[in-house]
Amino acid sequence: MIVITGAAGFIGSVLAKTMKSLYNGEIVLVDDFSRPEKESNLQALQGMMQLDRNMFFEWLSEGQSIDAIFHIGARTDTTEFDYSILEELNLDYTKKVWSYCAKNDTVLIYASSAATYGNGDFGYDDNHEVVERLQPLNPYGVSKNEFDIWALKQDKSPQHWYGLKFFNVYGPNEFHKARMASVIFHAFNQIQDKGEMRLFRSHNPNYRNGEQLRDFVYVKDVVSVIQFLFDRKPKNGLYNLGSGTARTFLDLTKSVFRSLDKEEKISFMDTPEDIRDKYQYFTEANMAKLISVGYSKPFTALEDGVSDYVQNYLLGRKNF
Repeated sequence: MIVITGAAGFIGSVLAKTMKSLYNGEIVLVDDFSRPEKESNLQALQGMMQLDRNMFFEWLSEGQSIDAIFHIGARTDTTEFDYSILEELNLDYTKKVWSYCAKNDTVLIYASSAATYGNGDFGYDDNHEVVERLQPLNPYGVSKNEFDIWALKQDKSPQHWYGLKFFNVYGPNEFHKARMASVIFHAFNQIQDKGEMRLFRSHNPNYRNGEQLRDFVYVKDVVSVIQFLFDRKPKNGLYNLGSGTARTFLDLTKSVFRSLDKEEKISFMDTPEDIRDKYQYFTEANMAKLISVGYSKPFTALEDGVSDYVQNYLLGRKNF
């Protein structure tokens, strides 16, 4: 039996459908299934057991035999400034999942975040030695980093555990994410509606408009890495999960225009004040650790990922 939390969300639903096609055992989906905007993600997941997240631990206490928990569920809103919400969902809830896995010899793969790296003063290396010195730029990043710090201090751990520092994940099944959806999703919609794309203006003298750099990683690659860790069970710890190559927002936007066979029309607007001081201008995952434990599959190039996402999913409003 495999449990996937956040299974009705973006990464969780793609992971659940993939595991359904590959895994012979039972797959249990955990989420807040009352949210109607996630309904389209659930349509391809029929036949799997569904558990409300508030009933999950009661169900676990009934003596289930679980091989692995893929804990993808979290509050991912980087504009959420009520830390008590993030503490409850991203920190306390995850501690309970960890404790169950440690007690019951259950593999744990959980979602951390590249938001833990803040402005990158300490680099983007998934080195355990720097975790306590990292300075995330928003409460979401703080909540993720606080759990990483807690996990590394535990005397009793799951036999196999992996915290994945997701960089900028994009791809199908993010229709429900609204403001938090990928820039590719927003670019597609703006170009279709208005024939143009407006990007955030740079407020950092070291970066020209549109040349802010991020590590964009396709959701299919994320799922591939999770499968690898579950199958191979390498050394425990935190692992970066990006493409390993930083690209500009202009690169991304131009790829969307090409995928739609439309003429480029790009303009710039001020970054909203509520996130301006918390904005990451550069992220790039150091993928050496994951490669060192045997992961050898190439990551999807941005242009190829955008083309697949736009042409095979967004244009027909199709889910994975």
